[in-house]
Amino acid sequence: MKHISILLILFLFALHQPLIGQSLDFKELSCNSMINPLGIETANPLLSWQLTADGYNREQSAYHVLVASSPEKLSAEKADLWDSQLIHSSQSVNINYRGAPLQAKKRYYWKVMIVDEKGQSSDWSPVQHFEMALMEQRNWGDSQWISLREDSRTSEHRYRDYQTSQMQQPTKVTSQAAGYFRKLIDTPTDVQSARAYICGLGYYELYINGQKTGDHVLDPAPSNYDKEAYYVAYDVTDQLQAGKNALGIILGNGFYGQNISWKNDPESDRDLSYGMPAVKLLLELTYEDGTEEVFFTDSSWKESTGPIVFDNIYGGDTYDARYEINGWNESAYDDSQWNKVKVVSPEVRNISAQQIPPIRKLQELSAKRVFKSTSGKWIVDFGQNIAGWVKLQVQEKEGALIQIITTEALTQDGKDIFPGATGGGANGMKQLYEYVCKGSGMETWEPKFSYHGFRYAEITGISSKPDVETLKAVLVATAIDDKGHFSSNDPLLNKMNTVSKWTIVDNIHGIPEDCPHREKCGWLGDSHAFCEYALYNYEMNNFYKKYMEDIRTQMRPAPGINQPERIFQVPTMIAPGKRTSSLAKLDWGVATMYLPWYNYLYYGDTAIVREFYPEMKGLTEYYLTFKDDQGIIQDGMGDWCPPRWDRRLNPEAMECDPVISANAYFYDILQAMETMARINEDHSYAQSLAQEKDALFEAFNKTYLIDIPATEYKWYGSQTATVMALQFGMVPEDQFDAVLEGLVYDIKVVKGGHHSTGIHGNRYIYTVLSKYGKENLAYEILTTPTFPSQAFVLNYGFTTWPERQFEWDKVENLTNSLNHPMHSGFAAYFFESLGGIKTTQEKPGFKEFTVQPIFPDQITQTEVLVPTRYGNIQNSWKLEGSDFSMQLTVPFNTKARVILTDVQWAALMVNGEKFPKATRKELPGGSALILGSGVYTLSYPHIR
Repeated sequence: MKHISILLILFLFALHQPLIGQSLDFKELSCNSMINPLGIETANPLLSWQLTADGYNREQSAYHVLVASSPEKLSAEKADLWDSQLIHSSQSVNINYRGAPLQAKKRYYWKVMIVDEKGQSSDWSPVQHFEMALMEQRNWGDSQWISLREDSRTSEHRYRDYQTSQMQQPTKVTSQAAGYFRKLIDTPTDVQSARAYICGLGYYELYINGQKTGDHVLDPAPSNYDKEAYYVAYDVTDQLQAGKNALGIILGNGFYGQNISWKNDPESDRDLSYGMPAVKLLLELTYEDGTEEVFFTDSSWKESTGPIVFDNIYGGDTYDARYEINGWNESAYDDSQWNKVKVVSPEVRNISAQQIPPIRKLQELSAKRVFKSTSGKWIVDFGQNIAGWVKLQVQEKEGALIQIITTEALTQDGKDIFPGATGGGANGMKQLYEYVCKGSGMETWEPKFSYHGFRYAEITGISSKPDVETLKAVLVATAIDDKGHFSSNDPLLNKMNTVSKWTIVDNIHGIPEDCPHREKCGWLGDSHAFCEYALYNYEMNNFYKKYMEDIRTQMRPAPGINQPERIFQVPTMIAPGKRTSSLAKLDWGVATMYLPWYNYLYYGDTAIVREFYPEMKGLTEYYLTFKDDQGIIQDGMGDWCPPRWDRRLNPEAMECDPVISANAYFYDILQAMETMARINEDHSYAQSLAQEKDALFEAFNKTYLIDIPATEYKWYGSQTATVMALQFGMVPEDQFDAVLEGLVYDIKVVKGGHHSTGIHGNRYIYTVLSKYGKENLAYEILTTPTFPSQAFVLNYGFTTWPERQFEWDKVENLTNSLNHPMHSGFAAYFFESLGGIKTTQEKPGFKEFTVQPIFPDQITQTEVLVPTRYGNIQNSWKLEGSDFSMQLTVPFNTKARVILTDVQWAALMVNGEKFPKATRKELPGGSALILGSGVYTLSYPHIR
């Protein structure tokens, strides 16, 4: 390290940069990956900060954090919670709070100053704050769960048809009733501050004095409600007034009260409802005179049903406007005819503060085309497959029934909607919104308690052709921050990136879903398939922590296979919810290890590794009990959805044996678990994992490495198995060239320039080929217009990735989803290969990262932005002839390793000057130029 520091100083002189008087500016400060969060429950929050700095090779050498109970006490002399003193460390991410115990519902203030590489101190950062939530169940005080006492719906439209593919005739069903709740409170004086804490078992909306609180929709996030439910904290100070105040809550079924769909599903628990929806509210007020008062849900609240006469998360909402209750959530409303609520005691083991971003309305889309179907019904095409709902604006007579069926697809002739991909046959409920007009002029409506996946909408019941205002599509999803960027000179690749991002956003609704319509399930295999690409683009840290809690609370006891006397906690294929399917097969269950591992690599987050280590270790041990006498783990689900594959009609299209791909994954997991065991100081277990890894390497190659007949090549029996072996370092060194050429042979000669991979192989195939000198072949199979390829999918007109890889013009009865994010995983290739940016395991979270763009002949320009905890890494490069130039931004307090060949080293120019060879660092597999923070222009020849 001392040698490298001297080299960096030499580099400073080479660049003629000033060493003094350079600014240090705080850019972003966060607590638990959130800016000024309201309502956290972590006893020791994690503090992080980003800075920008002029010049080069700037870094932190020390920091000093102050935490206090008020801004006035936030000084070294008065900080009453924590004065870290000056800590000599370059760590600026995930600093563990180590002060006095934090109290529930209190706000705390913090700031930081740092010392740079020259010993110069920054100014103190802007003051930040974080506010603790309820912390413990007892802090809910006397707040009680309330629910509807009586289902008083009388609208004839409260019923729907229910019919799965296994049923000959539909049956009439109704949802559990949506509840309207209200309470009048009296606040004797002006309110200084007010906090509302609310937990809905089912989706809710909170109102105060007629105004909705916050911009959240579909709150809270789904969970295993009997074990873990989530509440949300709101600052409602501005909504309250001195005197009378009306509190109102609307409560729908959500996933909690989902009592209809999947009743005939053999893989479900049949009864998918947790019970009648219920809600709990605590409102804490501090008045201007310093006195405090609390209000809460209890038996004094009143209830009624209202215009939402049907709501089901799969089927949709029915709103009968004739039953609207004008002013129901305002103080002047007369509720004398309302019932007293029912106080209930639902089975809920724990209630936690929701830490993930809320679901919000993110975007409105107008109609791109309106046309009549062959049956004379109006169809609206929004041009993009989304998840969300429709926004309706109509003027019709009283009692007019407007029906809107949403679908992803049209019939093959393009003349009618085709609902086969979006439900009905699978869950028993077609995607249907219904609105019954009250007949009083122009009426506008949006649903509240359901969302669909769709591009098209068929609307009936209107008296004239719909225009752009009649029907809009509203994108509704968890508001994960979209921070990453990719673009290139190739519009096709840019489109693939856009489609990949749409497919992810459409499937983030408090959990990582498989699809946003017929299933809405958190399949574990899907979640890790696209995880790395999501991390390149979005802020996902808290989201994945929450999903890990879903996986943990979903676990069930199971005996070991070859050690039945040992009982393990094992996740199911789906989490959370009651449609759990079976115990997780290995290649799905490894999401339990991959999600913490990826969060460690991309965020430097050891907290998630420590928190879920017992579950990861236990599951690793469980899968080891599947090991046979040859050392192979006999378990696996398989390389899901390769070309033309159907598990019933065409199972042989899955060329890779599920056990082979599962063992490849497990080898990678053993490597990851070895590191995570050391993080947890479980060193003896880390040693045993290293031994298991070596044993599996030998067993895997002895069992599966085979000759390709009539060639001098080898492989592992399929593209997927071979790609995974190459990706995870499972190929013996002396067999490497034969295996790589065996993969190329199958792609080019046997498959005619096409892939035959499903989600396991497709995640890595383009990256692997590029890494080992076959970047032109990677581009070829990605962009060939013929089936199967990603380009074929786009040329067919899809705007999200479909579940299956079929020749769509030959499919008559489309029954599979057209919006499956597991197929977005491959797009990490755009960042890690074309953009060339990857974190390092030695210093994760992009504290140090490699830069090595690898690209085919057709790509001459690429720009990527990779968000990190230290700031944005930006890499923009272009190729003109053989002249390669790259503009690289290295964030403050990080280092880049630019991987170069000997030829590139010889001609390297940095910021217009010949770069000293002394800055070269030898690494396994090559050498690197080490760059500290700054903006660099590098140029060198690019020779194939």
